[in-house]
Amino acid sequence: MDRSSMLDHFAEELRLARAAGGMSQTALAEALSYSGALVAKVETCERRPSLDFARRCDAVLGAGGRFERIQRRLSRETVVPWFRDWAGIEQEASALRWFEPLYVPGLLQTEGYARAILAGAGLFGAEEIDQQVAARVDRQAVLTRDRPPLLSVVVDEHVLRRGVGGPEVMREQVRHLVKLGSTLPRVRIQVVPLSAGAYAGLDGPFVIATTPSGEDVVYLDGQRHGQVIDRGDYVRQMVEVWESVRGEALSQQQSLDLMAEVAETWT
Repeated sequence: MDRSSMLDHFAEELRLARAAGGMSQTALAEALSYSGALVAKVETCERRPSLDFARRCDAVLGAGGRFERIQRRLSRETVVPWFRDWAGIEQEASALRWFEPLYVPGLLQTEGYARAILAGAGLFGAEEIDQQVAARVDRQAVLTRDRPPLLSVVVDEHVLRRGVGGPEVMREQVRHLVKLGSTLPRVRIQVVPLSAGAYAGLDGPFVIATTPSGEDVVYLDGQRHGQVIDRGDYVRQMVEVWESVRGEALSQQQSLDLMAEVAETWT
């Protein structure tokens, strides 16, 4: 199904389930703790349902996870085509090892930061930016699910000091990193300090995902394309690069302290 068909599918299932439960749009909206206007727009495909909306529909309508499954397919198909394969792997991974020398990893971005990144590229229209931001935020639900992946992130200190979206956006973003690294037990964020000089990570960003079967795959993100690589020799080389990069990083606590300090410089 294409994106519009998936929206139609969600809307149709919602209308049918609501009717079967003998509920008006207003009654459903009250039960979901959403506005009646939003429910109406979802049912007419004017609004894309969020993951939270889908989960509440499952709970209120006793759908057994049907709405969440449709929404996740919708989210996967909303992202740019070349990212779709990786989006599925990311959601199923038991562990993610992520290095970024340029900007905050997508799973850790605030909405304001994500919007600034997408708008700054100049490649998307306003509606496309809204869709991409919503899809990126939806992806982040993986971090708070019942069995979240172990997410180990290393970023270059330049990531914290590059003014994406202005001081307010950056202050919120860096504080968000501190909060996630301090409160989510399966999220580890470390920083390679500027003093590190040349190191292996300067060759570019990458992610290593451990699949439920225990195998590792690598994702390389580039300009307008992405590549998933599962070739054994290449994966082993990238694991070595990861270990080298992580060896240059500050400890978890030192990194949190640095991020907290940098956040207050964005005034």
